[in-house]
Amino acid sequence: MSPQTTDGQDLEVWIDQDLCTGDGICAQYAPEVFELDIDGLAYVKDGEDELLQDPGATTRIPLEILNDVVESAKECPGECIHVRRSADRVEVYGPNAEED
Repeated sequence: MSPQTTDGQDLEVWIDQDLCTGDGICAQYAPEVFELDIDGLAYVKDGEDELLQDPGATTRIPLEILNDVVESAKECPGECIHVRRSADRVEVYGPNAEED
């Protein structure tokens, strides 16, 4: 199954490590997507479970864990988790998302 929102749009997530507080809340909510590295900061992982450490690295969000990823973005004390549509890169959850 392709990772996508309920309206058919693929979503991806990235973390701004400059704002990450290292609390690990994201890894608790969605360990399939987030992991803390030895530097104490959170990073996203790809579908092969590999840590993506390049600044701004994104990974697709599997639909079955979308709610967990969204909750991690809402609960993140560093407000560093960004969820956006892959097609147009518009942030839909996170600190830069437009409120409805």
